[in-house]
Amino acid sequence: MASKLLIIMVNTDPRNPEELGAPFFQATVAAAMDYEVEVVCTATSGQLLKKGVAESIAIKPGSPKTVYDFIKDAHEAGVKFTCCSPNLDLFDMTVDDLIPECSGVVGGAAVMERVMEEDDLRVLTF
Repeated sequence: MASKLLIIMVNTDPRNPEELGAPFFQATVAAAMDYEVEVVCTATSGQLLKKGVAESIAIKPGSPKTVYDFIKDAHEAGVKFTCCSPNLDLFDMTVDDLIPECSGVVGGAAVMERVMEEDDLRVLTF
């Protein structure tokens, strides 16, 4: 049985706030169930790990809870967040621009290696 969950956010676009709640909610639930959870933000979703971006997005219009609140909830539950390395160049970011909940930068080869080699890992893509 798998004990680890890797959530890859690749098709989740910050311009569509209604898409943003589910990945973080699912990550929080899995962590609360004692799974080891990592969320890798890549492509357009990588912007969410830049300071100031997630704080400015509400999933539901008029809601006081931002996407950053969902990220913080997940992080507090034990979810690890990483940014895909090409996002730094794509969105003119440096490591210093990343939110404190982001534990670092990961390359595509490292993600592929985990997916292909870890038998106790499941992958969920958003």
